[in-house]
Amino acid sequence: MANVRVRFCPSPTGNPHVGLVRTALFNWAFARHNEGTLVFRIEDTDAARDSEESYDQLLDSMRWLGFDWDEGPEIGGPHAPYRQSQRMDIYADVAAKLLDAGHAYRCYCSTEELDNRRDAARAAGKPSGYDGHCRDLSAEQKAAYEAEGRKPIVRFRMPDEAITFDDLVRGEITYLPENVPDYGIVRANGAPLYTLVNPVDDALMEITHVLRGEDLLSSTPRQIALYKALTELGVAKETPAFGHLPYVMGEGNKKLSKRDPESSLNLYRERGFLPEGLLNYLSLLGWSLAADRDIFSIDEMVAAFDVTDVNPNPARFDLKKCEAINADHIRMLDVKDFTERCAPWLRAPFAPWAPEDFDEAQWQAIAPHAQSRMKVLSEITDNVDFLFLPEPAVDEASWTKAMKEGSDALLRTAREKLEAADWTSPESLKEAVLAAGEEHGLKLGKAQAPVRVAVTGRTVGLPLFESLEILGKERTLARVDAALERLAA
Repeated sequence: MANVRVRFCPSPTGNPHVGLVRTALFNWAFARHNEGTLVFRIEDTDAARDSEESYDQLLDSMRWLGFDWDEGPEIGGPHAPYRQSQRMDIYADVAAKLLDAGHAYRCYCSTEELDNRRDAARAAGKPSGYDGHCRDLSAEQKAAYEAEGRKPIVRFRMPDEAITFDDLVRGEITYLPENVPDYGIVRANGAPLYTLVNPVDDALMEITHVLRGEDLLSSTPRQIALYKALTELGVAKETPAFGHLPYVMGEGNKKLSKRDPESSLNLYRERGFLPEGLLNYLSLLGWSLAADRDIFSIDEMVAAFDVTDVNPNPARFDLKKCEAINADHIRMLDVKDFTERCAPWLRAPFAPWAPEDFDEAQWQAIAPHAQSRMKVLSEITDNVDFLFLPEPAVDEASWTKAMKEGSDALLRTAREKLEAADWTSPESLKEAVLAAGEEHGLKLGKAQAPVRVAVTGRTVGLPLFESLEILGKERTLARVDAALERLAA
């Protein structure tokens, strides 16, 4: 596919959400698969909602996810500027050309008048969209409205014919003219609307494929009609191909919204998802590499991605599956890479231990055992805190569960055997606890539970005997002694 140009054009309003990331991913993968151009454009014309903080978050999120762009903020390009707030003169010029050519007209209808006519249309069982009241006003009628002090908006004049297009995801779609009325493109205060600025930017930036969410499908016939007008005016070269991506659904099969906690990209960053794990999962929301394969690299996705393979049906976001896929990607890391990525959670504000109590050698020794058991990187803190805290952070529910009647006797026997064991071999430590359990009629699983809670503070965690070896004989036995004192009390 030659000269592919796609765009990702978010608004800087709040934290990025996973649906937005999925759209960015599909556009980025489509551009890279076709050796095309990804244009990163910021739609920041809503001064009441847009913020520089959100703008900075967008750029930071793109970098964290590993998305590079060929034109846009911090890079520039032949169609700069790439922030809509800096392109207002362009929109005003195009709106004037549309008015002069008769493709648009001024509408003087008040909100109350529009509401009344819509209500009347609904009552009569007719379409309730704009009824074209101001489509063909005479000069005298316009003058009369202006004399009343009315401030007109600018509406685009839709053609009186059906509009059909071939959606890359959904196939052929037709909209009848009665379902696509004339629509506003400029507010009464002169501010351009999304309905104008988005297609104008796509036209001027020579976008060839528009891949966006299903919620924007109904605006497509409007944009196709506008593209035809822009082509006549020499503003556009061609109408892009459109592909509308399926909804991402949350709990209760409702569309995942910004208000849903699991939608926030920052949540996944804070919990320690890997970008490659999160992107692998998000790619499965509407697309798949193969019917029997869920785990793959971003490079493999790029090599295989074709937007025509996207499933148009809504995709449900499953947090547990997302975590499972991320766990697979954690296990796929080189150990050195894993230890480096865990670094933020091994220091303040996440780490509960004092910086001077962190032991790099112990961390390097325990890391391979932790890597195979974690779903997200933030879990590393609770998994290794027993090594770096002076005393274990005892989980009281775990203590109650593990320290049953007879646990004190078992711990005393285990202590004796651990003291005599070979501390250079996890297998020797296992044999010691196994032998202690046998003396008390317990299998290994039951015998090791009190030992684990005494030493680590929890009933679940990293492999116990490797953990004991790394913690060391002196500290392990001291913790068993402390547990025995607590049981005696």
